Amino acid sequence: MPKALMDIALHKKRIATSAALALIPVLALLFQGWVLFTALALFSVFTLWEFYDLFRSQKGMKTLKSLGAAFTFLLLGAYTTERMDYPALIFLIGFWTSALTFLFRYGKDVNATFRQTMIFLAGLVYIPLNFHFLLDFNRPECVLVIGAAAVSDTAAFYAGSLWGKSKIWPQISPKKSWAGSLGGLAACMAATMAFGLALGNGAAIWQWLLLGAALNVAAQLGDFFESALKRSMDVKDSGNILPGHGGLLDRVDSLLLVIPVYGLVRLAHPFFE
Repeated sequence: MPKALMDIALHKKRIATSAALALIPVLALLFQGWVLFTALALFSVFTLWEFYDLFRSQKGMKTLKSLGAAFTFLLLGAYTTERMDYPALIFLIGFWTSALTFLFRYGKDVNATFRQTMIFLAGLVYIPLNFHFLLDFNRPECVLVIGAAAVSDTAAFYAGSLWGKSKIWPQISPKKSWAGSLGGLAACMAATMAFGLALGNGAAIWQWLLLGAALNVAAQLGDFFESALKRSMDVKDSGNILPGHGGLLDRVDSLLLVIPVYGLVRLAHPFFE
C-alpha cells in the first residue's frame, strides 16, 4: 500500500478510536455519581495494569497487579468520603501490604529486591491518585482538562506532521518537533480561552490564555515522561488495546499531569463555579 494511503488509513483509525474512547467520559460525566466512579475506577485499573506491565521482567508483578486493582478501588472510594485521613490510611495499608509481600518473598529468596514495592506505590500515585481529582471536578472542569489534553495532543500531532523538522527532544521522543509543540500550545490556549469565556466565571482573557499555556506544558511534560519511561524499558507502546493509539496509558499520559496541575490551580483561582 502507498505511504499516503497508509497515512490516511492510520489517521482514520486514530479518529475512530478517539471517538469511541470519548464515549466513556461523556457517559460518565452525563450521569456522574456511581457511574463516574465506576468508569473512572475501571479505567484507572486497566491503565495501572499497563504501567505495571512495563516492568513485567520483575518477579512478583502479577501479585502486585492484583493488589493494584484492589487498592485503586479503595483509594478512589476513600476520596469520595471527603476525609483526607482515609486516603492516607489506604496508602499506608498499601505500603505495608506490599512491604510484607517483599518480606516473605525475601525469606524464600535472598535475591528478591524491594523494587517491586516501589513500582507498586509509584503506580498508585501515577494513575489513581492523579485521576482522583476528576471526582471533585464539576462537569465543565472535567471537560476542560480532558479537552485540553486532547487538543494539545491532536494539534501537536498534525502540526508536527505538516511542518515538523526541528526535533524538540530527540533522545526522549524522536518524532516530536518544535512545530508540533508550538502548534499544540497555540491550539490549547485558544481552546481554553474559548471554552472559558463561554462557560467560565468571568475571568479575564489573559487568565484563560495563561491557564491554557499551563495545561499544555503539563500535557507535553506528561507525554515526555511516559516516553522516557517506555524508552528506559525498551518498550514501544504501553499496550495494544487501542487501534492506532497503542495502550490506554499512551492515550492518557498527558492527561495524568494536566489533571493535578489544574487541581492545584483551582485552589488558588476557581475558574468555574
